[in-house]
Amino acid sequence: MIMQKLFLLSISIVFLTATNAQNNLKLWYNKPAAAWEEALPLGNAKTGAMVFGGVVDERYQLNDNTLWSGYPDGGNNPDGPKILPQVREQIFAGNWDSATTLWKKMQGPYSARYLPLADLRLRNYHDSVTTFYYRDLDLSNATSTVKYTVNGVTYQRETFISHPDKSMVIRITADKKVSISFKAAITSKLKYEVNSIASPKKEGTIILKGKAPKFVANRDYEPKQVEYDDWNGEGMNFQVHMKIISQGGSIEKTGSHLVIQKADAVTIYVSEATSFNGFDKSPGLQGKDHSIEAKANLKNAASKTFEQLKNVHVKDYQSLFNRVQFDLGSNNDLLKQPTDQRLKNFNSQHDNQLVVLYYQFGRYLMIASSRPGSRPTNLQGIWNDHVQPPWGSNYTTNINTEMNYWPAENTNLSECHQPLFDFMKELAVNGAITAKTNYTINEGWVTHHNSDLWAKTSPPGGQGWDDPRAMPRWSCWPMAGAWFSTHLWEHYLFTGDKKFLKETAYPLMKGASQFMLHWLVVDPKSGYLVTNPSTSPENTVKINGKEYQLSMASTMDMSIIRELFTETIKASQILHLSAEFENELKKAKEKLYPFHIGQYGQLQEWFRDWDDPKDSHRHISHLFGLYPGNEITLNQSPELAAAAKQSLIHRGDVSTGWSMAWKINWWARLHDGEHAYKILSSAFTYIDPTQKRETMGGGGTYPNMFDAHPPFQIDGNFGATAGITEMLLQSHDGAITLLPALPSAWKDGNIKGIKARGNFIVNIEWKNGQVFQSKIYSALGGNCRLRTFHPVKVVEVKSIPGAIGTKDENPNPLFTVYGKPPYEKNPNAKLQDLNLKKEYVIDFKTEKGKTYTIVPLQNEEARITH
Repeated sequence: MIMQKLFLLSISIVFLTATNAQNNLKLWYNKPAAAWEEALPLGNAKTGAMVFGGVVDERYQLNDNTLWSGYPDGGNNPDGPKILPQVREQIFAGNWDSATTLWKKMQGPYSARYLPLADLRLRNYHDSVTTFYYRDLDLSNATSTVKYTVNGVTYQRETFISHPDKSMVIRITADKKVSISFKAAITSKLKYEVNSIASPKKEGTIILKGKAPKFVANRDYEPKQVEYDDWNGEGMNFQVHMKIISQGGSIEKTGSHLVIQKADAVTIYVSEATSFNGFDKSPGLQGKDHSIEAKANLKNAASKTFEQLKNVHVKDYQSLFNRVQFDLGSNNDLLKQPTDQRLKNFNSQHDNQLVVLYYQFGRYLMIASSRPGSRPTNLQGIWNDHVQPPWGSNYTTNINTEMNYWPAENTNLSECHQPLFDFMKELAVNGAITAKTNYTINEGWVTHHNSDLWAKTSPPGGQGWDDPRAMPRWSCWPMAGAWFSTHLWEHYLFTGDKKFLKETAYPLMKGASQFMLHWLVVDPKSGYLVTNPSTSPENTVKINGKEYQLSMASTMDMSIIRELFTETIKASQILHLSAEFENELKKAKEKLYPFHIGQYGQLQEWFRDWDDPKDSHRHISHLFGLYPGNEITLNQSPELAAAAKQSLIHRGDVSTGWSMAWKINWWARLHDGEHAYKILSSAFTYIDPTQKRETMGGGGTYPNMFDAHPPFQIDGNFGATAGITEMLLQSHDGAITLLPALPSAWKDGNIKGIKARGNFIVNIEWKNGQVFQSKIYSALGGNCRLRTFHPVKVVEVKSIPGAIGTKDENPNPLFTVYGKPPYEKNPNAKLQDLNLKKEYVIDFKTEKGKTYTIVPLQNEEARITH
């Protein structure tokens, strides 16, 4: 542990030096934000803020990650057990429309909505014309700064949100005394009342008391049927407390506002809390006393100076962020351009530093929105400005929630994964009720395509089964619990934490597997176990020229189940648990409907060869086995990998923002760095938030570097950061592969502190597209199998040639090889060429706490060794 800390400390020191020298970890702009997607995000994984940087009117748009509409409402359907057999009968008979109509009767209500908390406004008493303006978000210390000059006075506002002190802190200064005068107010888009107090001690307090709606009917943008209860009734209660301390000048109360006049400097402390008291308790009738929490946090923060709070905040934040350093070369001329301008110019100028900034921004967002003890990140992380946000800003669990956590392990932020695991425990409770009520399945748990703060697990629809928005193509998808369970297994592979595997992971994985064992049915024609009904998330299938929403045994369904069963079996074997249950899973796994390579050489999406090569749908869920799954690999199953490549070609490169991020990962897994980089470049398309744009009309990036679906969805940020890591390091197929998908645009560079399975921390430096030096820290010891594309050696110990193609099992149990999955191929299908590079594989034994240096072999050494 000491050696690991020293290793990480050395990375941090180098990283800080590089940051100070290059100043390349700042998003900065030369004008205030005119739209929310230009404002800059701060967060401590509970409180979120968007900083607009206004000159006369500064706005801090605030969120709390527990502020949602509604209250616990399972939405389960006791008529489900009568309807499901009818649905299955129609599916097996090929009556797809009849099945769809029947399934609608099994749906429940849509999920609750994630809501905005409040707006903190500072109205400055000075002119609006500036002679200098600058605002930034510094990723190195999670602090936002606004500077501008008006009438010869330079003002500065520095803001951060502290995780240790649970408060937002703002420091306002000027380079001339008695220059700071402004009015402070807090409002909310929800039901609220506010009170302010001013004291002779040059201190003032504002307290906002708010109420969330108990019901929001429409899932679209327009705020329809927003219903509030009384202050003691259903719906979340919340409070925002603000204290202002002035150095010099005066503070007076004016109505619900505070007016600060002629101060030298001002410090503002903001705390907030909600009445959320657990996923299974009414926030109104059983809510906690949130006023005590908000008041206590404010008192604690206000007892400290700005400098004290900032020092603790920075130390806490950097303990996570500084683990990874990334450098693709410097160009000081590009750093002189505002970030939005660099984004506009990305494809016309060689701006690798913007790639680094975007990569580290993804890690920053993870730390800012997901920490142990917090809620998991939703569709927008923790940032939302709408009472009726896009898609409810909920947990969309058929891709988006999972995507949010793809970079947690490989970018060395394992702790940030914990909120998802905690959420899964809640889902397992409600999901067991849904399984029993809707399907009479009395073992295990299930979750459908979206969820919310109340851990909703039932099939989501509109307001009723006959609502035209109740689409089975997205509601008929009971696979989220199984997909979530693969995250548990990945966390174990990256950390080697057996206690976690035994106490948290395995019980949840077993429960998800138990449900699937009962959900699967035998196809009377083929004899295989299949899912019925089934969808390929949000897509429709064309059969004889007509579109249908439901089918059976979609490739995604079968891929997730096969992966889940494999991982649950391995977990049981590691923990020496029930051999009887293992055998049950093994027998079922052997009968699962296999992969199919269709007539076009594509990986089939559907039960039959119904794929349309002109289909450009944003979801390409049938490639789950390639990524984030691990069943389809270049070495173990090259024909399936070639078929996956054909499917990617059919769908095209440009899509919505998050979909392009997923494609980066797929092309990286195919070791095609040029294609992955091409899509990454397309994802950098500048999207102007002030211009009206079609929803899902082609993705890109907003000026503040938020992913544009459009609208904003944070999964695109997280997915791209994960994808960039996959381009540089992979460890999913039995070995650590260095630079598997390095594009020519990144000819020279280095990355330090990323993680591989087996709890290896990896530094890589490369020149001219090849590994120059790599250092691998072994946190647990054990065999390290290393794959490169030119010969290398280990300086400290002797290595032996490994199994080319890794067909032999790696003796390190944290390197799971899934083997060659079963598949059937259309005999007329022509497969894509994978253009595989020659590989060199070595094995070497590592000791816990030691670091190993990898360097290229000279030509003669390489000839003798290989």
